[in-house]
Amino acid sequence: LRMSWFWIYLPLHLLMAACLCHSIKTPITSSQQSFKSDLFNFYHSLILADGKETTIHLMKDIPKRYYFVLEEGRALAPFTITVTPCDVPIEWTILVHKVSASLLGKAAQGDHETQEVSKSQKAPSTVSTIFSYKGNSVETYMGMSSHSALYMLEFLSTERDTHITVYLTTDTTSGHLYPELPMDPRIDVIGVGHTTVTLTWKHSPSVLQHRENIQYCLLVNEKHNYKSLCAAETAIRSSGMKLPPTLALSLSPYLFEPQQVMILSNSELSIINKASSGEVRQICMGTKNTYTVPNLSPSTQYYFDVFVVNLLTNASAAYTGTFARTLEEPEPKVMQLKDGKVIQVVLDGKKQKLYSLQYQARHKKIQFTFQLCRGQVRVHITKNGRTVALENISGLRYFSLKGKLLDTYLVQLRSTEESNSSVKVQVSPHFHKPLFPLLPESLKIKSFSKLRTCNSVTIAWLGTQEESKYCVYKKRIEEDQVWMELRSVDRCSGPESRHKSEKVLCKYFYDINLQRAVTTETIKGLDAGTLYLFDVYLFGPSGIPVRYHSKVVKTRKKC
Repeated sequence: LRMSWFWIYLPLHLLMAACLCHSIKTPITSSQQSFKSDLFNFYHSLILADGKETTIHLMKDIPKRYYFVLEEGRALAPFTITVTPCDVPIEWTILVHKVSASLLGKAAQGDHETQEVSKSQKAPSTVSTIFSYKGNSVETYMGMSSHSALYMLEFLSTERDTHITVYLTTDTTSGHLYPELPMDPRIDVIGVGHTTVTLTWKHSPSVLQHRENIQYCLLVNEKHNYKSLCAAETAIRSSGMKLPPTLALSLSPYLFEPQQVMILSNSELSIINKASSGEVRQICMGTKNTYTVPNLSPSTQYYFDVFVVNLLTNASAAYTGTFARTLEEPEPKVMQLKDGKVIQVVLDGKKQKLYSLQYQARHKKIQFTFQLCRGQVRVHITKNGRTVALENISGLRYFSLKGKLLDTYLVQLRSTEESNSSVKVQVSPHFHKPLFPLLPESLKIKSFSKLRTCNSVTIAWLGTQEESKYCVYKKRIEEDQVWMELRSVDRCSGPESRHKSEKVLCKYFYDINLQRAVTTETIKGLDAGTLYLFDVYLFGPSGIPVRYHSKVVKTRKKC
């Protein structure tokens, strides 16, 4: 069986005479009548290619028609048509116009003979609908033709503009464009955890035959299943994420957009597309048919779709999708606080986990101390189940509370940022022995613009009424490092984390009069037109430092 385009080369009036001869005697539907009228325009119409996947764009409520011809070559000639909707449900129909091959042959001989045939022979000619479908599933029609026939495919989208792919083939002896699915194309969920789901599926026959050219790819999202890879990619794009076609499947070196994250490990390619509505993951794992999806959120429903992909053509076939809900997150472990002991807690901003600390009072008066090291932290303190403190903290914060012996205090900490946060916590009944030094009204460092030179800057900071030690450190930075340096600074870290070359000086000072408790320093030996990051550390009686807010100053370029 081969495609024949000989009708195209017939004179237009001969083609119409041959196709429409005597067919009006049989009642036909409106679609069939439309088909007959379309035959007048067949010479200028769209011909569907054989053996190639064709992408067709549909406008809302505007039908689109494609044609192909099957020539009588042998009895029961087979053909298949596969239509893949890439978004909304569509309607599509196959109509066939069967004409006697002898009639067509005579029609080609001339106008006069055609008229004679139409008068005397009354050749059979029928128009019929052989298949019709409405939906968004991938659908394949397999047909047999024993007559020369003109076929029309009509496509219609009634919801919105969309696109589809159509694959027609009359060659059933060569390999398939689409990989084959097993007899049972379901995905089985064989394990569910708090942050993982394990899936398995039966091997595609194509994997067993052409292992080097076939692979499995998994799509994970929180909305719904997709019936084709085409539909999945359309949804990703419409959600605001730019995804190059079959990006994860072809393994081509596309340039990634800022909202895409690519992870390649253990021969697996993972692509995470981020959007405000959530994330869609594409994971290609070669020919493995069991996979554990990691890094999921607890108590969340996920939808899983597996596609078997032909790497040579990028054509794919979809298994029947499934879904699973991860287990609820277990109750957070509660750590016991001990008098005077300092602990540092790192809080996961992305998962927004609560970190719980418990303390049973051995004194009527106690004091909680929080030192924010990084990020932003929300503190919630309850006493015997009732809230006694709730606020976002910054810097150093004290909570002095009164109660009864054996009162139970529960401290819950949570990061208020997407990035990780860190905080130090201490509880103590000893008000007269504070862990941290007495703090000034402000921890800001001030610089004096008029006192800047090409090789020196002057800075100032506030002190207290208590004699304390202050150490100054400097660090040379570039323009593009400023934001990152200020953002990533650990305010709980002391000078021990700094390089020795960054140390400028240490000094002691205090003043009973807080109005005069201020000190200045001029740092010399700097380079002209250069940015420097300055830090001041305050040490109290316990030796635990408090870091002032970092200050960035640039020396003058010309003097």
